[in-house]
Amino acid sequence: MYQKIVVPVDCAALDKGEKILRKAASLLDTGGEIVLMTVVEDMPGYLAIDLPVDIIENAIKDGKAKLVGLKEKTGIAARVEIRSGAAAREILAAASEHKADLIMIASHVPDFSNYLIGATADRVVRHAKCSVLVDR
Repeated sequence: MYQKIVVPVDCAALDKGEKILRKAASLLDTGGEIVLMTVVEDMPGYLAIDLPVDIIENAIKDGKAKLVGLKEKTGIAARVEIRSGAAAREILAAASEHKADLIMIASHVPDFSNYLIGATADRVVRHAKCSVLVDR
């Protein structure tokens, strides 16, 4: 059982997010905590010029609303956290800051460049200082 589990969710794949959140809850020790998070990717400067000023701000609000909705749908107590930046880096930073025992991450169907697991999951697995459970 784990005391602190970081569960990063891609808001474009909430069905996978629900699945791993439920699994995380089953692995959580009594008195433990789940950190349910999503990462809003930064826009490169050359793209940001042509996009509305508040696009990142709106993405953060949307991400938070989706995670709160997921939390309410499942009835699982979790701390909701939104971060901005590169997904793998922010997931690892959150795990470090929260002193997580486990990162539980979903993986998409990989392509040839990352055949076994997805690119973000691959980076998290390679660099995490705690256990990582990758769910397909």
